[in-house]
Amino acid sequence: MILKKYTSTWINNFADIKREIEIYLDEIDYCIEHVGSTSVPYLDSKPIIDIDIIYSDTSDFEKIKIRLEQLGYYHNGNQGIQDRDVFKRNGNLTHKVLDTIKHHLYVCPVGSKALERHILSRNFLRKNEWARLKYQQMKYDLAEKANQDRKTYAILKELYSNDFIDSIIEAEKMHHV
Repeated sequence: MILKKYTSTWINNFADIKREIEIYLDEIDYCIEHVGSTSVPYLDSKPIIDIDIIYSDTSDFEKIKIRLEQLGYYHNGNQGIQDRDVFKRNGNLTHKVLDTIKHHLYVCPVGSKALERHILSRNFLRKNEWARLKYQQMKYDLAEKANQDRKTYAILKELYSNDFIDSIIEAEKMHHV
């Protein structure tokens, strides 16, 4: 099964990864956010922790990149999404936390649209049970449609859930005005 029942372990997993990364980002101005479905209590999800490292000074990106490389990540570009750089484990350095907890690591500047999307959708889903339940059902339906195939599921989710995510982001923006 692609989706797993929600577990508070995901919060601990995020905290463990964050702690390890923070050791390397000493003296850089940044913050780290838990985003994606695993950051929403009681939302069933793929058990992969999504993490955004956020910086405000453009010169800090290069510093963060170098430190993450020292920690065993490589820069995998933005994969077609502006202002959201992807970092993956390089497999050369082994790390008991970072290599055992599945995670996606992104580095975003403060004004990033991708970052805004991550934060606003997370916050709305945390506050609105109806939206969480609707999104969860949508994910289960898509997983079934994909015959539990991860790649097919990712494509379907991109196709079918974006409108819903867009609508809750708009609702969250309206709430902040």
